Amino acid sequence: MSRGRRPRRVGEGPFDARVPRTRRPRKGPREWLAAPGMAPDSLRATMLAYLEALQVRHYSGSTVASRARDFRLFAAWCEDRALLRPADVTRPVLERYQRHLFYWRKPNGHPLSVQRQGILLVQLRGYFRWLCRENLLPANPASDVELPRQPIRLPRHILSVADVEKVFAVPDVATLVGLRDRAILELLWASGLRRAEVSALKLYDVAFEKGTLFVRQGKGKKDRVVPLSLRAASWLRRYLGDVRPRFCAVRDEGFFFLSESGDALSPAALTQEVHAYLVRAGFKGLGSCHLFRHACATAMLEGGADVRFVQELLGHSSLTSTQVYTRVSISKLKAVYDACHPGARAGGAGDAAASAQGRSLLQALGAEDDEARE
Repeated sequence: MSRGRRPRRVGEGPFDARVPRTRRPRKGPREWLAAPGMAPDSLRATMLAYLEALQVRHYSGSTVASRARDFRLFAAWCEDRALLRPADVTRPVLERYQRHLFYWRKPNGHPLSVQRQGILLVQLRGYFRWLCRENLLPANPASDVELPRQPIRLPRHILSVADVEKVFAVPDVATLVGLRDRAILELLWASGLRRAEVSALKLYDVAFEKGTLFVRQGKGKKDRVVPLSLRAASWLRRYLGDVRPRFCAVRDEGFFFLSESGDALSPAALTQEVHAYLVRAGFKGLGSCHLFRHACATAMLEGGADVRFVQELLGHSSLTSTQVYTRVSISKLKAVYDACHPGARAGGAGDAAASAQGRSLLQALGAEDDEARE
């Protein structure tokens, strides 16, 4: 008998009642941008040529598809104004489009974020730069367009260790789905993976004997190796032994986390599962998978980890992205504040015990800084 799903008997639970589903193929650039009767030198045709050039340069399929969706918005906006070719787009036209993005409202009535507006304009910059490099346009109309100023934003909500444990207590590990989801939560907390990285994790990417995970082709198509805690490893082993064989379909593609139908868990499904547990734990409206990534980074910094090691753990290409968490992790700032500010000391400015404690703390912090500089 082949290793797969056994026939469902009457009266069994829901785990064997699901019918395997097939994934819908992702739309490509042509499905997003192509229009009947488009001219070879039209905006849509040249945008497709640009996206093909990105594919040749080995950009990921998700990146190319995302840009195709965004370019479709710009192409439709231009066509409504009879701007059909790249030569019709001038700097004033792009500035009008920038104002359009500022005033545009989503179906829920919310405006586009400043970051999203900047991304849309940066993508157009790359497109027009490519047109000039290919001698399809004499001058770049987007070269002098000023991008919106990006605010420095911190994560609004950081789960503490106690908050994380509260979420961990929600899944019912007596059920197959609950045990799988507990393993996912433990992995998110232990290794700070992105949801797409958890979804793409394969069986051979987990090295239990070494206590490591191999993140294959993460964001930016970059591989990295991250540590795996003993606690998370124990839950992953339980999932592999008790749950995955029950979910595994006849055709096993090797993905680590499976749905009840035997498919790999998609990033969207991970978001729904994790968000549901956060809501049940009392953290309504805070987010989902990325909260555990924030919590992991902040806990590491609070524990004294160097920001460069946290950068390596999270897979950030720039240290600037990781330094956001240093503004959230304020344990050292609070310690100095409590030691130095008169209003923070219980006995006021004349409390000798507090002053002595503050001096010793400042000496210890200074020694830490000296060691870091060495």
